[in-house]
Amino acid sequence: MEVIYTGLRQTPEMIVNSALQEDVQVIGLSILSGAHNAILPRVMQLLRENDMTDVKVVVGGTIPDQDAAVLKQIGVAAVFQPGSSLEQIVGFIRSAAAQPA
Repeated sequence: MEVIYTGLRQTPEMIVNSALQEDVQVIGLSILSGAHNAILPRVMQLLRENDMTDVKVVVGGTIPDQDAAVLKQIGVAAVFQPGSSLEQIVGFIRSAAAQPA
């Protein structure tokens, strides 16, 4: 598995553009700022616009349960809240990356 780190404070456009250029299977975001409700809907929209609906999006951070439910409704594959184990996160990503497009 190859991991591409694009750095902090990336816009949704920058995230999706990098994913498109690198032909990724999974996008993983860590959002501790509370901006998940602003960033993720735009990321999901851009993925649809670029015919990248097969790309799984996972997010971790301080995300309230009600927000996690909404994120899943818009297509986020998994939301990892505080207390999620590293094994759980890695297992999900490996499974998501192994699924055929």
